[in-house]
Amino acid sequence: MDNPFKHINQPLKEVPQELKSKVMSDIAMAKLIMDLAALFSYNFSHVIETVISKRNNNNKNT
Repeated sequence: MDNPFKHINQPLKEVPQELKSKVMSDIAMAKLIMDLAALFSYNFSHVIETVISKRNNNNKNT
């Protein structure tokens, strides 16, 4: 088995443009999905906190 740490100080190799554009497209799609997931999960937690705090306030007032 070849030692992968021997290749650390080697100069970088150029990759094909098609591969580079495919990787960048995949990264952009993953970032979009993560942003959408964060947006919805944040809103759900905010809604739940708001409902609970309003219920607690209504219970204290009655």
